Amino acid sequence: ASGDPYFSHPIEVAGILTDLKLDSESIATALLHDVVEDTEATITDVDKLFGHNVARLVDGVTKLGRLEARSEHSKHAENFRKLLLAMSQDIRVLLVKLADRVHNMRTLKYVKAADKRQRIARETQEIYAPLAERIGMSQFKDELEDLAFGELYPDARESIVKRLEFLEGKGGSITRRVIDELAHSLAEDGIEAWVSGRVKTPYSIWRKMQR
Repeated sequence: ASGDPYFSHPIEVAGILTDLKLDSESIATALLHDVVEDTEATITDVDKLFGHNVARLVDGVTKLGRLEARSEHSKHAENFRKLLLAMSQDIRVLLVKLADRVHNMRTLKYVKAADKRQRIARETQEIYAPLAERIGMSQFKDELEDLAFGELYPDARESIVKRLEFLEGKGGSITRRVIDELAHSLAEDGIEAWVSGRVKTPYSIWRKMQR
């Protein structure tokens, strides 16, 4: 839909996993994750060319994709998450699937049909972001939540982003100031500590406001 070559998607998915320093079999799986679904290549071909482990991982990702397509109208989010976890005997299958979803969400704006974009964003928010959290991938969780939020509630997200920009403009990094004050207070009391912090994502801020 973006006009990019189809191959740009698996390259991007592999790049996401490379940033996480995953093993070579995971990277190969990311590059090959759509071939069985979208080309004439078979799992046997993958096995012959790339080895049994990569073939097994590609097969796992392909099965998750088919399960997702079949259960679109009947899935209950919690049950579907459990099913995805149960089917992913090798955690790397799930990591490739999550990286695939991250890139799909990054390029969601190219999908012309608004109802399809909303469906994908809701599915991401209800199924894939909590799944990422469950396996300890907070980096994936935060990005998936925020991208889905931007699609489902664009005005709310823009309002929060503008407010954050205003606060940063008024006095520099609030996070940095809080870190420095905490570190100073601890040091005054003779406590040696490393203090870190980060700005919450717009979605996380919005969710707290809702609560």
